[in-house]
Amino acid sequence: LEEEAETLELRLQQAQKMEAIGTLAGGIAHDFNNILSVILGYSEMAKEDSLPGSEMEQDLSMVIDAGLRAQSLVQQILAFSRQDDTESKQLLHMADLIKEVVTMLRPTLPTTIEIKQNVDVTTGLVLANPAKLNQILMNLCTNSFHAMEADGGKLVIALKEKELFAGDLVHQPEIEAGTFAVLSVIDSGVGIAPELLQNIYLPYFTTKETGKGTGMGLSIVHGIVQSYGGFVTVNSEPGEGTVFNVFLPVVKENCTQVQGISEQCPTGGERILFVDDEEILTKLGKDMLERLGYDVTIKQSSLHALEAFQRQPDQFDLVITDQTMPELTGSELSERMLQIRPDIPIILCTGYSTIISAEKAKAMGIKEFAFKPLAKTDLAQLIRKVLDVS
Repeated sequence: LEEEAETLELRLQQAQKMEAIGTLAGGIAHDFNNILSVILGYSEMAKEDSLPGSEMEQDLSMVIDAGLRAQSLVQQILAFSRQDDTESKQLLHMADLIKEVVTMLRPTLPTTIEIKQNVDVTTGLVLANPAKLNQILMNLCTNSFHAMEADGGKLVIALKEKELFAGDLVHQPEIEAGTFAVLSVIDSGVGIAPELLQNIYLPYFTTKETGKGTGMGLSIVHGIVQSYGGFVTVNSEPGEGTVFNVFLPVVKENCTQVQGISEQCPTGGERILFVDDEEILTKLGKDMLERLGYDVTIKQSSLHALEAFQRQPDQFDLVITDQTMPELTGSELSERMLQIRPDIPIILCTGYSTIISAEKAKAMGIKEFAFKPLAKTDLAQLIRKVLDVS
């Protein structure tokens, strides 16, 4: 009993550390995502105005690529705190993903490392984002490579389906019993010392030398897998190699697939009230939406936006508002507007929020909830999705 109590205490301490770092990361993410919104938004519009094939267009493409990498980094940092809901999910065969990753990975590894696959192609579908699954597998394989870099070895990537019952999940009380796809990454490397195993999922914890890693890889894996209703186990002994097992719930094939946003950029002519307390973001919103054909009114104060709406509630076809604002938050503003006109479509945007979630927003009557930065195509699709069903 004493040993179990110590284990539970260590688990609690680890959870508290990850929660604290997740909160800190989230506080930074809001402002950073606002900055990225401006960089990506104006770069996209400037690229549209450039001559195809010109040096200017190529330079702006580089800026956009860098901005998207920065956006991806923020999403990775937030992943372990479950604050990243920006990626669309779809039903996936993990066997196909493994094949793609191995094809990409083989040329990057020295010939002293042998790659083996032990994949059951009949393993069921999982509901996830393909980029996130790619990230999980690449992070685990990169760790295995570093563990075998000095002397070489064997890297095995395995996939199978396994039924887990309540008795199998006594150490994972938050996980429901069911069928799981089990992704295993096995290496013959240096292994992990027992005293280090309890820390491996902590952000910035690493045993690698400087320049060989950030310490974020396993915490990101842990966060992504948890957000998909799964869990991760590890078995390792110094000098005997390491086995990471990723368990993800298998979804029945008749489950409705979650579609990603297409590349089309639809336009419209409706009247939109755009609300954000940062001047540069309201200007960006107006410029971007007017290019799509909309009639746009901007407000930099949630109170001013509410006053304008109270005066002429039928003057607007859609409201797009930021969440984090002084005076009234976006959710509070939305609530007031819906009291005046219950049928007004509202899109609530945020760079990061622990106060409001997609589920809470929908329950309030808000049509859509989106994380910044939103690309022009994504915003255009979201607007049509809301207006065409309203």
